[in-house]
Formats: sequence, C-alpha cells, structure tokens
Amino acid sequence: MRLVIMGPPGAGKGTQAERIAERFGIPAISTGAIFRSNVKNQTPLGQQVEKIMAAGGYVSDELVNELVRDRLAQPDAAEGFLLDGYPRTAGQVAALDALLAESGHRIGAAVELTVDEDAVVARLLARAADQGRADDTEEVIRERMAIYRAETAPLTAIYREHGVLREVDGMGSVDEVNDRIAAVLDAVQD
Repeated sequence: MRLVIMGPPGAGKGTQAERIAERFGIPAISTGAIFRSNVKNQTPLGQQVEKIMAAGGYVSDELVNELVRDRLAQPDAAEGFLLDGYPRTAGQVAALDALLAESGHRIGAAVELTVDEDAVVARLLARAADQGRADDTEEVIRERMAIYRAETAPLTAIYREHGVLREVDGMGSVDEVNDRIAAVLDAVQD
C-alpha cells in the first residue's frame, strides 16, 4: 500500500503515521527525517540540503523530489510506504505520480485528517506551554494553519480528482482516530 497522510499542524499526523505504518508493515517516511538522515550521513544530496538550510533558503521541489526518489528506492519501501510531509506542491504530486508509474504503481490513498482548528490551536498552545516553546503563540499557530490550508487545497483537489482522497475526522482520542483511518484503508485495500 502506497499512502500519503496530510493534515494541519497538530492534527496528529506523526502519531497516526507510525500506527498506520505498523499496521500495514510499511515504513512511515517523513521529509524531515529524510533531510536529517541525508545531512547526518553527509550524502551528496544531504550536503546540498545542508548548504541551502544553513543559508536560510528553500529546498527546491527538484531536490526534494530527488531525496524522496532515493528514499523510496530503498528495500523497505518496495512493497509500500506512508509519506508524511510530501508531497507539498502540485509539482511534487506530479513527480511522485511519475516516479510510481515507472514501476506500475500509484498512490492508493491520500488520507487527510480533518480537525477543528480552535481545538487544535488549544492543543498546540498547551503543548507549547508544556515544552517551553515560547515562539508557539496563538498568532504563529494560526498563521501555520492558514499556510497549510492555502498550500494543501490544491493537493486535496488533485487527490480528489484521482479518486484517492480519504478525509478522516481527526478529532478524538488517538485510538478513535486510528480506528477511523484503519476502516478507511481496509476498504481501500479490498
């Protein structure tokens, strides 16, 4: 199963990604982890990313696509994967589709966790207080939510058009949300 998980900051993507990956025996792959691994191991791609990030620059779609291509070529991703944080642009969706088509595959489902924004803002503010994140103010959190909505709207439209978008209510306990996702993905797998 080849999956994408999307949702605004604080929706629980990381937590759910790990559970979904375990359930289906596939790796949960986040772009942040790909970046960190390549930088840590000083791969040629990692060295490029490190220079860009050190200069405060934006890692181009081209470079991100190359990093994801490299990661998906690893043996543990041969039978499937769950991507968290990628794709983020329409160009990245097209690159991922083309990459998968090379091996006769496609995304089986793009799961979008839908949440109540006010509840998630409250959750993130509580987390910021617990972890001493003074820069995670309500204004900053709401701005990140707005950016997410603006950047993700085109992607959800693409995945809806492809017939693979699955919106899942992301409110409730971790187990409740996981059960909803499992039900949706079990139906996709059948």
